[in-house]
Amino acid sequence: MTIDISQFFQVFFDEAEELLAEKERLLLAVDIAAPDAEDLNAIFRTAHSIKGGASTFGLSDMSEVTHILESLLDRIRQGQMALTAEHVDAFLAAKDILKMQLDGHRLGSAVDQDAVANVRMMLQSFSQDVPVAALTPVAPAFHTAEKAAVSHAGGHRIRLELPTMEPREVDALAAELGLLGDVVVSSLPDARKVLEVTTHESLDDILAICSFVLNPDDMVITQAPPLAPGEAEAARAAQEKAQGYGFFDPLPGAQGAADPGYGFFQPLEDIRAAAGVQSEAEQGYGFFQPLEQIRADAAKAGNAGAAATPVVASAVAEAEQEKKPAKKEGDKAGAESSSIRVSIEKVDQLINLVGELVITQAMIEQRASALDPMLHEKLLDSVSHLTRNTRDLQEAVMSIRMMPMDFVFSRFPRMVRDLATKLGKKVDFITNGAATELDKGLIERIVDPLTHLVRNSIDHGVEMPAARVAAGKTEAGRLFLSASHQGGNIIIEVSDDGAGLNRERILAKAVQQGLDVSETMSDADVWQLIFAPGFSTAEAVTDVSGRGVGMDVVKRNISAMGGVVDIRSAKGFGTTISISLPLTLAILDGMSIRVGDEVYILPLGFVIESLQPAVEDIKDISGKGQVVKVRGEYLPLIPLYQMFDIAPRFTSPSEGICVILETEGRKAALFVDDLVGQQQVVVKNLESNYRKVVGISGATILGDGGVSLILDVAALIRSSRQLADESIFS
Repeated sequence: MTIDISQFFQVFFDEAEELLAEKERLLLAVDIAAPDAEDLNAIFRTAHSIKGGASTFGLSDMSEVTHILESLLDRIRQGQMALTAEHVDAFLAAKDILKMQLDGHRLGSAVDQDAVANVRMMLQSFSQDVPVAALTPVAPAFHTAEKAAVSHAGGHRIRLELPTMEPREVDALAAELGLLGDVVVSSLPDARKVLEVTTHESLDDILAICSFVLNPDDMVITQAPPLAPGEAEAARAAQEKAQGYGFFDPLPGAQGAADPGYGFFQPLEDIRAAAGVQSEAEQGYGFFQPLEQIRADAAKAGNAGAAATPVVASAVAEAEQEKKPAKKEGDKAGAESSSIRVSIEKVDQLINLVGELVITQAMIEQRASALDPMLHEKLLDSVSHLTRNTRDLQEAVMSIRMMPMDFVFSRFPRMVRDLATKLGKKVDFITNGAATELDKGLIERIVDPLTHLVRNSIDHGVEMPAARVAAGKTEAGRLFLSASHQGGNIIIEVSDDGAGLNRERILAKAVQQGLDVSETMSDADVWQLIFAPGFSTAEAVTDVSGRGVGMDVVKRNISAMGGVVDIRSAKGFGTTISISLPLTLAILDGMSIRVGDEVYILPLGFVIESLQPAVEDIKDISGKGQVVKVRGEYLPLIPLYQMFDIAPRFTSPSEGICVILETEGRKAALFVDDLVGQQQVVVKNLESNYRKVVGISGATILGDGGVSLILDVAALIRSSRQLADESIFS
């Protein structure tokens, strides 16, 4: 019989992609001069696991490459060959090829067979004095008959008590474990299956195979004494004669053997003849103990199933001990067993439902606020509980979409290494804050902008080694990539200790391109010129830079995510490009403010305080509007009614309320009529449903069912310098 394994392909694709990423990370971090045995073993295991999975699913092109790669890695880890930089380059190239082949199988993308052949030849050349057996392309193991048997006498025996599973799943698992050793299948009284594996492989390898079909934590694992050589031969002979539920093609004469069904893979004909003896060992409960003495001991125990002491803890502990050498501090050792894979569509649907729940809760809370607290005390108490539970639920669900920035940062060490080598530069890449979390939707969209910034820093920022030494710097430049939380935002910075931006060169290029510039422009304004479309100071166009299509795309993409880009640079000391993004685009804590008859939402992360200023603290500046004095500091005053052309209740700041805001290191006072309250709001995209509005970042539905606009604080503060006495729309 055949097994439909298409349902397992996606699991393999995901696992293989993670293994390839882990392999690249380990290769980039390995010390070539003195490689750690733990690192070499971990690199070998990634290749071994990919090869096993690829062979299982009949992906012969991937298994052929990993076969050669695994042989070479095995020789290096055993000390038969010294690791060199050329080896690392070859292994990284092999990783790229495997990724390309993986995408070919998963997405149907084209595979460059010439590149595959070149990498195979390169790996073979490193192994030229090591014969590497040709790996014959094979179909999935459970579609073919068993190949020539390999003796596993003396190997350790591992008993796997499976949870309730479909017969075809048991068949598939037994067939795959058959690649590692001899497998015997038996049944428990409750119809669950037990697999007994005799192998020289580690428990770690067995669990890796099992994880493709079930959660290893659902199994009960015990160990038994190794089979004696004679017993091993007998067990294998009986296994060939048994039907095996379609694991292998039946052998001639096998159909004629009478089999009651409970003695799968009975080791000897005389044991079959003695099947009428009602000993538990011969009924299958002793799980084919190898020696008569062991059988006798099991019979004396009265219940072999009960006498077999589970060694789950010790077996798993032993497996973990084998894993530990390859695990560095901070690795999520239990991530595989304690996590599940869920499609992003389901997560998005859950978040949307929670968003609607938040709106409904706000409606209930608003209507309940109009009730008499003395008459409806219990109802109001229940509404209060609902509010707290809704907030907890919202925070828990939103955390599902949050991902660590390491998902992005881990892509760059390889790129930095390859690009620095190509340009003849030396660059030390340093990351900080990789554990900082950001919404998955933003994580995916920030990759391209950061890629442009990192490439620009290496190409334009970091100098050649000779130039750095002449300037009194170290030969290797340093490139920093960091992430941190600041209020309701995440700040991502790309910094280098290179030459810095050249003000004169940027201005000259701007004049050449016809941009409106002047020598009196501030440095901050000059730096912003590099974001102009088509702007580039590169003297020649290369495949790295020079076309002027990078930085303007960066700013456009960041702005589309509700973020801002800031540049700080000092000539001869380096450049820092800072990106500020909201943590999530779905739900935020906001302060409701009123201007005239309109209610707006102010993101709470930008609010420092609110106050009603005295008349003497308000000053007029000719042509610049007004400022307000707050504890000795003068802040620009932003009259919201002027910006949005609204008829206010108050035109004097001393009669209304000033909300002190801070963003991008700048403060301002927002003049409004009144504060309505604080609430959690669900952000709805305004641009996709209407159009982009200056000073507005989105919209939300209030508790009374009305629509309220969410203010873009950064845009308001930037626009406040242009105000005078007119609206920004005039």
